[in-house]
Amino acid sequence: MNILMTGGTGLIGSEFIRKYASEHSFTVVSRNANKARQVLGDSIQTLESIASITNIEAFDAVINLAGEPIADKRWTDTQKKKICDSRWNTTAELVAKINASDKPPKTLISGSAIGFYGNQGDRLVTEETHPHDEFTHDLCAKWETIANGVNMNRTRVATLRTGVVLSDKGGALDKMALPFKLGVGGTLGSGAQYLAWIHLQDMVRAIAFLLEHDACKGPFNLTAPEPVTNKAFSKSLASALGRPCLFNVPSFVMKMAMGESSTMILEGQRVIPKKLTTAGFKFDYPTVDEALSEIYSA
Repeated sequence: MNILMTGGTGLIGSEFIRKYASEHSFTVVSRNANKARQVLGDSIQTLESIASITNIEAFDAVINLAGEPIADKRWTDTQKKKICDSRWNTTAELVAKINASDKPPKTLISGSAIGFYGNQGDRLVTEETHPHDEFTHDLCAKWETIANGVNMNRTRVATLRTGVVLSDKGGALDKMALPFKLGVGGTLGSGAQYLAWIHLQDMVRAIAFLLEHDACKGPFNLTAPEPVTNKAFSKSLASALGRPCLFNVPSFVMKMAMGESSTMILEGQRVIPKKLTTAGFKFDYPTVDEALSEIYSA
């Protein structure tokens, strides 16, 4: 396939290109072409903006992964606007390009996140679960609505409600592992909140699966089939690193340090990938122990 990608230099996009570069051709939208080639290699094509795309009909599929990191900074009003605009505006530009084409790409795979559901406590969450209204839901709901604005009679849409992606190449795990590596790791808050996670390799394989299966439409939870509590995850992480799990960081400390964004850590979603597994996808790393063992065995 000839694939157009946004967010190609990020954790998920760069790994997808690395894994499938021999099977597909990639054009990456990046404001910094030199950086993109350093990260992705010289075999990819680059475009500096979506506006500069003149031949979107040349692409078989569009994978839209662009977005300001959501957990890197406190959620001030300014930061919330950045988080939203980086997702909504990019997606809207892509949809406009696709809809303006006489022969648009057959498939749009567009980012989202399990934040769509908001805080769900220990309730089991599938794609049909009614969301809790909060910032992350508003962000993801509008993001998906914009993506679904393509003419679906001509372009299939699948949205990726992604959990915490586990990898030693970047992302949340590096930050989560650091206290354990220093010997001061432990549970966060009550420890009873659920963490819906996915190994990076299963993440990119799932995107490829959705790309290849025309019957897959609408939202998909990209999470492993066995979400775990923060307490269980902390113990598994400590074990994988050969470090103790002795401490507890109280909720009020997390709230002081992170502000409103601490809700992403202190509240959880027990999300399962019902549609993905029903469609026939098989996980290489279905349990957190298997995932962390693979990551830290190298």
